[in-house]
Amino acid sequence: MKNKALRLYGKKDLRLEEFEMPEIKEDEILAKVVTNSVCMSTYKTALQGSDHKRVPDNVAENPTITGHEFAGEILEVGEKWQDQFSAGQKFTVQPALEYQGSSYAAGYSYQYFGGNSQYVIIPPEVMELGYLLKYDGESYFEASLAEPVACVIAGYKTVYHTHPKDYGHDHGIVEDGKMALFGAAGPMGLAAIDYAVHADKTPALLVVTDVNQERLDRAKRIFPKEDAAQNGVDLHFVNPNDLDDTVAELKEMTGGDGFDDLFVYAPVRELVEQGDQLLAQDGCLHFFAGPTDKNFSAEVNFYDVHYSATHFTGSSGSNDRDMKDALELFAKGRLNPAKMITHIGGLDSAEGVILNLPDLPGAKKLIYTDIEMELTALEDLREKGEENPLFIELAEIVENNNGLWSKEAEDFLLKNFS
Repeated sequence: MKNKALRLYGKKDLRLEEFEMPEIKEDEILAKVVTNSVCMSTYKTALQGSDHKRVPDNVAENPTITGHEFAGEILEVGEKWQDQFSAGQKFTVQPALEYQGSSYAAGYSYQYFGGNSQYVIIPPEVMELGYLLKYDGESYFEASLAEPVACVIAGYKTVYHTHPKDYGHDHGIVEDGKMALFGAAGPMGLAAIDYAVHADKTPALLVVTDVNQERLDRAKRIFPKEDAAQNGVDLHFVNPNDLDDTVAELKEMTGGDGFDDLFVYAPVRELVEQGDQLLAQDGCLHFFAGPTDKNFSAEVNFYDVHYSATHFTGSSGSNDRDMKDALELFAKGRLNPAKMITHIGGLDSAEGVILNLPDLPGAKKLIYTDIEMELTALEDLREKGEENPLFIELAEIVENNNGLWSKEAEDFLLKNFS
């Protein structure tokens, strides 16, 4: 069968191509991809090419399909897996695989298994590891965003607090404590806000900072203080550029105690150092920011580490349990990953999105792989109605949903633009 996909050949060498797909084997599964969410990790992979630890050395001769945050529908199941999966099921995948002593990943390592593609062949190791995940929710875009949200959940599980008498540890944030999210109006930060407000364990005070006022205003609009208050969370949005003394004024918001949990979502030295200064007794700073500089570092006050038991954690990626937690919360309607989406586009726009991702405004860019459409901000859909009146109808659906993407919008797009 013919397939179209965006493939990686080398550093900054991405090509949208049609090619022949082989027949699946008895231990493989054929699936149709519907959505792929573009991750900053894919941009970094495009820069590194075969230097990336999960990209094969011979990628120039055997190109791999890009994209690892994807969802779709199972089409054909090899005989080995027919007792577990069936055609018609919605799915997503845990992309990172540690298998037989090697590291692989969808969107990095495979010729026929990546999200920026119309079809994929899911290799047997994915099923053997339990990483092919069924999704019972209604929309594809939610399942496509399970992986980034799972990374946020993993971070919340990684933080810990200590028992001063027996040296034990409690994992997770301090319930009804004081929390700050630094640099948190981007895609991952938005997911972090959603989880902080709607998870089982929530803080009493949540302070979100970002220096991008446009992004901060959008976050403030889609996370109303009233909604957070219903869950017992006093939510504040702060632009540090508006403060005379960032550390002093943020600490004052905690009553002078500092924050029990502080998450840094941007690889900025100043944020890490300010966070260190703002930790309360037994406070935990968690770093999830994906720096590209291997020498990225910051100064830490070890006096406080010694006398105040402040400590630091970091995480990268997630596991299948985190993915399942995210999917369950989506299906129950407790988390809404649509809040992360600011742009949609077709497979023909994926190359430009990936290579220019750091310079693009907004948050998550969602690719629909069976559609041709330039990357379009949700707020610009109505303008495109001058070219195609269908965009007016799509814009009205989005506008009637507080400017957010939705199942109704996805259904309309798939019906009228495919």
